[in-house]
Amino acid sequence: MFKEISTMKRSFMVLALAGGSLSLPASAEMDTAYYNDHYCTTCHGADGIGSEGVQAPRLAGMEPWYLKRQLEHFRAGMRGMHREDFQGTEMQPMAAKLSDESIAELVAWVGSWEYVPTPVTLEGDAEAGRALYASCSSCHGANGEGSPTLGAPALAGQNDWYLVTQLQNFKAGYRGSAPGDTYGAQMIPMAASLADDTAIRNVVSYINTLGR
Repeated sequence: MFKEISTMKRSFMVLALAGGSLSLPASAEMDTAYYNDHYCTTCHGADGIGSEGVQAPRLAGMEPWYLKRQLEHFRAGMRGMHREDFQGTEMQPMAAKLSDESIAELVAWVGSWEYVPTPVTLEGDAEAGRALYASCSSCHGANGEGSPTLGAPALAGQNDWYLVTQLQNFKAGYRGSAPGDTYGAQMIPMAASLADDTAIRNVVSYINTLGR
């Protein structure tokens, strides 16, 4: 039993250090303070609001179904396998260690974090971005609220620098091109419709204006 608990602790500690999921669930019957209070905040920022320095996105407030899907995709090698997806390649081998039970515990634990609005960190033409966002709204909603039915996550409230990076990755084919990643494959042509980095910044600037 002790060996099993120690292995679980090491797995979550390494996973957190790699910028992946957070730590042990709050309900675990063991001392989690060191892991929760140190490693989680190192990667994902205080209260899970994300850390630009290590490109770890905000998890607090993220939809449980979307977080679960991303962990499963990392684990299955449908995300984080392209060598140019630098943050993804760090996450993928860590998620590969997770069992279905571990993923369920992580999703439940992250769900206990209180959502805190993320700060605006980029400048762009939000008005120009409004027109570009029209095609995004068919899946992600007019207010960036997302759609569980369509499998589209909420965009409003997510770190703007993270959205920029992921749109760039989709546009370049670093994300969404793996076999089986049907949702990612849908994003590739959408990102490709954004002419350049300026257009990407503009659409994300508009997303920054949306409520959550």
